[in-house]
Amino acid sequence: MKLTKYLKPTGWLLAGAAALLLSGCDAVLLDPKGSIGVQERNLIYTAFGLMLIVVIPVIVMTFLFAWKYRATNKEAKYTPNWAHSYKIEAVVWLVPLAIVVFLSILSWKTSHELDPFKPLDHPEQPLVIEAVSMDWKWLFIYPEQGIASVNEIAIPVNRPVQFKITSESVMNTLSIPALGGMIYAMSGMQSQLHLIADHPGEFEGRSANYSGAGFSDMIFTVHAVPTAGDFDAWVNKVKQSGGKTLDQVSYTELAKPSEKQPIAYYSTVEPDLFRTVIKKFMKSDFSKQTDHVMDMSQHGGQHGTEE
Repeated sequence: MKLTKYLKPTGWLLAGAAALLLSGCDAVLLDPKGSIGVQERNLIYTAFGLMLIVVIPVIVMTFLFAWKYRATNKEAKYTPNWAHSYKIEAVVWLVPLAIVVFLSILSWKTSHELDPFKPLDHPEQPLVIEAVSMDWKWLFIYPEQGIASVNEIAIPVNRPVQFKITSESVMNTLSIPALGGMIYAMSGMQSQLHLIADHPGEFEGRSANYSGAGFSDMIFTVHAVPTAGDFDAWVNKVKQSGGKTLDQVSYTELAKPSEKQPIAYYSTVEPDLFRTVIKKFMKSDFSKQTDHVMDMSQHGGQHGTEE
């Protein structure tokens, strides 16, 4: 029985199944809402395009060779003793070499331009948000506004945001795919991530590092609001949310493992709570050194454009 009559229907069936499966995917990385995400998307496209320089000719030649040297083609040249061609060697080696060199230069350049610790080149001062990953939720402290929230943040559009990030427990990563960038959250350490939203909307943030039973629900909502007035309204809503205070006692209670943690607000926050969270994992001998490093990150880290 010939199989060719089944190949075409099978191909259409597979293509339809693939389209159906992919129809539910949200390619958020390819539709970014922030300038950092746009640069990262362009980097993906560039690397993908360079790979196609090799992939497409290989695929085309595979079919051409199979057709030309098929058993029924008696006119195809048969050279069993052929062993070498300088032209083929040049193509096989020089084209991949050129791609590798270009990608190396591109990777070196973009790894510095998109450094998460590097502040954005923007005339407006960044909004500072201190993020603490917990089991299994996110705590966000707004030190300038004196408020805190769990699993929700609001940021103004077209204003840079500086995330200062640490962990209360195991290692996690803070990721907002629509805005670009990702950085690890580690206990006893502070990492940073600079982002900006170019479009208003509601985006999803999460950890991209498995951290236990409640990891899949360790998701937070990002509200990118159109104006500074809208952001101030959100801040006032948090301040009038019921008068809960985030201090050492309430923080300890919040830090206990919990799954599917609902959004919560704290209208006031104990001063320097974020610094205290980091320092409690450090030996006392290193306390002064830790303070110095954190102060340097606040006052000495403004050094250019960013990720």
